[in-house]
Amino acid sequence: MKPQLTIAALSVCAALSLGGCAQQAPTTTDNTPAAGQVQQSESARANALFESIFMDNVMASPISQTYLGIKQDQDKWDEFSEADYAEGLARNQRHLAQLNGIDADQLDPQTRLSYRLMKQRLEQSIADHQWRHYNYPINQMYGYQSTTASFLINQHRINDETDARAYISRLNGIERRFDQVIEQLKLREAKGIVAPRFVFPYAISDSQNILSGAPFDDGADSTLLADFKAKIAPLPLTDAEKASLTADAEAALTGSVANGYGKLISFLEGQYERAREDAGAWKFPDGERFYNNALARTTTTDFSAATIHQMGVDDVARIHDEMRAIMARVGFEGDLQAFFAFMRTDSQFYLDNDDAGRAAYLGQAERYIGDMNERLDEVFGVKPKAPLVVKKVEAFREKSAGKAFYQQPSPDGSRPGFFYANLYDMSHMPTYQLEALAFHEGIPGHHMQIAIAQELEGLPKFRRFGGYTAYIEGWGLYSEYLPKEMGFYEDPYSDFGRLAMELWRACRLVVDTGIHAKGWTREQAIDYLAHNTPNPQGDVVKAIERYIVMPSQATAYKVGMMRLLELRSQAQGELGEQFDLRGFHDVVLANGPLPLNVLGEQVNQWVESEKVRL
Repeated sequence: MKPQLTIAALSVCAALSLGGCAQQAPTTTDNTPAAGQVQQSESARANALFESIFMDNVMASPISQTYLGIKQDQDKWDEFSEADYAEGLARNQRHLAQLNGIDADQLDPQTRLSYRLMKQRLEQSIADHQWRHYNYPINQMYGYQSTTASFLINQHRINDETDARAYISRLNGIERRFDQVIEQLKLREAKGIVAPRFVFPYAISDSQNILSGAPFDDGADSTLLADFKAKIAPLPLTDAEKASLTADAEAALTGSVANGYGKLISFLEGQYERAREDAGAWKFPDGERFYNNALARTTTTDFSAATIHQMGVDDVARIHDEMRAIMARVGFEGDLQAFFAFMRTDSQFYLDNDDAGRAAYLGQAERYIGDMNERLDEVFGVKPKAPLVVKKVEAFREKSAGKAFYQQPSPDGSRPGFFYANLYDMSHMPTYQLEALAFHEGIPGHHMQIAIAQELEGLPKFRRFGGYTAYIEGWGLYSEYLPKEMGFYEDPYSDFGRLAMELWRACRLVVDTGIHAKGWTREQAIDYLAHNTPNPQGDVVKAIERYIVMPSQATAYKVGMMRLLELRSQAQGELGEQFDLRGFHDVVLANGPLPLNVLGEQVNQWVESEKVRL
């Protein structure tokens, strides 16, 4: 279903595919609608509202439009201001009032689930308005200084001259965009919400990288100019027309882009002098309440910080024991710390830090994903249509970007999904972790889950394109474990790599809560992670710095995986030999992302239906 369809058409399609129009309603002898007709009518009305709400939000966000392939406002950026926050709150309140006009008792089961999810989302968004300033707009993970450029490079497609002009317009809008960012940074600073000192050198370096090269200096083309030229090169335009477009882009770069980034760099240099080393959310005004709320939103559970911390401590001990078993299998003599040191430093586990080494890494990732692709039918009934491309992180942001991440495909099929590997320093990318990393970010991990969600027919867009971190990242981590059961990780060192990545997520439960609830310093968290995992020091530092700027996010992985395995175990226990792993996976993926408690309800319903069927 393409996003360019009208809301009315989308609503009709949704109603039909959800079954609302699939059967003829029973006839009656008077003018009172039959029960089936009422349900059909109310379900169709609810689905129309879901689409209206979704599109209302999309059309308020030029960036969201671009992600969905809509070009109405492709020459603009999203607003980032107090007025925009207020408009967003008012929009949510209006949508909730509209939703409350729906009679939930008259909805079919799938639409009732959509209603429940939409209502929860709106109520939580309204409640969370109070925390709108509790974040760092400039950070090393997804700050405006890097995502502005990466968005243009990776999302803004140029298929004709109009698209090129829109790209130039967005370049010309960067100065205003960063003026708004600076204003928001000032508002947060007035509240005592300032990024820790370590963030600023990353952000300043990212910004300076954008201003490196032509037309800013005599070097090779800058990142953005090179991107623009590459995108207009294949267009059916004359050389003179391309030269004119390029000249306009260069003027925008030396004007708005240089001015915007220049102002941002100047402000960040000043704020750096005022920033503190304190890392945790506890330092914010009412920080404890903020963090508890963040944990609830991230994990979709009511687990306290203390509970999550202990879950992590216990799981770290279990995984260490499994690692000791692998030590014995490979005949390693020494304790676990010695084995960690061996895995960190032995050259057999690291490719050369050159183009050949990077190409070899990407090639191996593609082979792992290809091998899994050939066996998907064994464990999945539904599979993604969108292709997956393995790609290294672009040079301009590789120094500060994460180790690996996934970028979803476009809904219209014009852009594949991407598994990004950060190959800036190959000493941070051990080959024994590559197999699990490919499964997590690619197939059967994020690409499978997210692409399938986008491709689901009959579900409202807010469910196909939305997300719950515990579900999404829990699935990613579960997808590292599933191949073990399928016979992958034949190399014991690769199996150690799988455990090392699971251990990494278990340690996250400890350090995230340690940093944000227990007052751990950055150095204290780094020491814990370095002592308890085999990862190189660079990995450890970058990870802790990530957890610091994204409170609670890192807890989602292990909490989500634990819940998925728990649900699977319960289903196996109830169904016995009749348990179908393909069916379990399909029910987990069939409804798009869900809160963990709602996912549990869906699995339980599937178990009961299987009992009846069998």
